Amino acid sequence: MPGSQTPSKSARPRGVSILGSTGSIGRQTLDIVRLFPERFSVRALAARNSAEALIEQALEFRPECVVITRESRYPQVRDALAGTGIMVHAGSDHLAYAATLDSVDVVMAAIVGSAGLGSVLEAVRAGKTIALANKETLVVAGEIVRFHARRSNALIVPVDSEHSAIFQCLVGESVEDVDELILTASGGPFLDRPASTLAEATPKEALAHPNWSMGPKISIDSATMMNKGLEVIEAHWLFGIGGDRIRVLVHPQSIIHSMVEFVDGSTKAQIGVPDMKVPIQYALTYPERWPAPHERIDWNALARLDFRLPALDKFPCLGLAYDALATGGSAPAVLNAANEAAVDQFLKGKIRFTDISVAIADALEQLASSEIPDLEKLMEIDAAARALVVELNRPTIH
Repeated sequence: MPGSQTPSKSARPRGVSILGSTGSIGRQTLDIVRLFPERFSVRALAARNSAEALIEQALEFRPECVVITRESRYPQVRDALAGTGIMVHAGSDHLAYAATLDSVDVVMAAIVGSAGLGSVLEAVRAGKTIALANKETLVVAGEIVRFHARRSNALIVPVDSEHSAIFQCLVGESVEDVDELILTASGGPFLDRPASTLAEATPKEALAHPNWSMGPKISIDSATMMNKGLEVIEAHWLFGIGGDRIRVLVHPQSIIHSMVEFVDGSTKAQIGVPDMKVPIQYALTYPERWPAPHERIDWNALARLDFRLPALDKFPCLGLAYDALATGGSAPAVLNAANEAAVDQFLKGKIRFTDISVAIADALEQLASSEIPDLEKLMEIDAAARALVVELNRPTIH
């Protein structure tokens, strides 16, 4: 069982590498570090394009190294950090270095999309604790990641609020006693919008999540409910439960973050206000819980908790994810890559909201196979699926 007390101050600070430090999860991770300055030591920071924010973070936390993957931004970061003793690297190839430094105990994997896969896999091979906020890693390469985690004894602690909830509910329990995992979904911004109007939905409307503040890609995934589909696949690899025993339940208040139903009829739920800092802190401090001033539920103001089944005809992306998990092999990788490409096309105004699921379905039909590919083949499949989506979806908005 996890401890309940803050460790003694004589313990060595936990070295943290934050991949995706300038994104929403990365910034909130640094907020947690600020709460416990004697308990954490930031050893590495990595960002894609936000050079100014990365420089500011580096000057505050003084890591061993920073990585800016957009190489054109390298001179700006290098010059700003000259004389600080902080190593500056450019290019995604250096993410693995930032994830596997000897001084790093916990890797916050918060790079969005399959771009985060390589560095997470290297951290797993190195036996690090991975605070996994990148669901695509397990969607694309779950079998490969689990294989290396068993060999290296790496620990993967999920950061997504739903998977963190299940992880917490399973502490002290046996997976053999689980009857069903229940992932809750907010329903996103279009929960009550008529399906007949979704073809006209704009990126601005789709980005307006009612409960969570997230990046653009994740916000669109919430609007299509693909986020739940990816979470179903991720839950399968995290907890070893088949897709037929993983259920999605729409819960608009986002107070119950997920549940575990056991074989004796008992159900555990993890409950809290919609605040990503709670699962982030749990992932960084596991197996301990450290006192923190995060917002608590006001039980007097909590009038009701609503639940409903998801409308698969309205949100077909969720059904496509279940299909991909059932097919196995390369299908989840095709699903993920096609979704990323289609979301990008939608955000650029090149396709309609309802074209996203059509593009994914086309890619699955043409490219998915039940054969299990190696990592090199997965990357080829990823590229092929993205190219196919761009080719299939000619602009429909003028």
